[in-house]
Amino acid sequence: MTDAPATAAAPAAAPAEPADAHPHANYLAVFGVLCGLTLISAGFDLLPNPPKLVLAALVFGVATAKAYCVMAWFMHLKFEGGWKYIVLVPTSLLGLGLVLALLPDIGIHYYTVEADPTDAVPALAENEDGPGLRDETETGE
Repeated sequence: MTDAPATAAAPAAAPAEPADAHPHANYLAVFGVLCGLTLISAGFDLLPNPPKLVLAALVFGVATAKAYCVMAWFMHLKFEGGWKYIVLVPTSLLGLGLVLALLPDIGIHYYTVEADPTDAVPALAENEDGPGLRDETETGE
């Protein structure tokens, strides 16, 4: 057996990337997009007399885009697999069910308040000042 000195060991292989690794998002760019969307939604207030429904739809659309940016990049949902829908769908259904369950109590007034015709309403009478309410305190005698 020879006692030859050991040669330089082979260089270690670079560590493999984890299977779930994702590229890093450019957070500064996402921040810039969020600032731009905020300016756009604030600019909608400067529109001259827009219909309220159109204004609400525009502001809601911009808010939805901002929420998507936050969820996709800052919460890293853009890089997640399909398992996120397993959590999202039942939660959304429960939220919708809660709103629908509370709608009769909060959103829809199914009790109508109608004036009872038998209630005493002051009658209109001719006063010396013209037509108006009859003053019950004046007897005129």
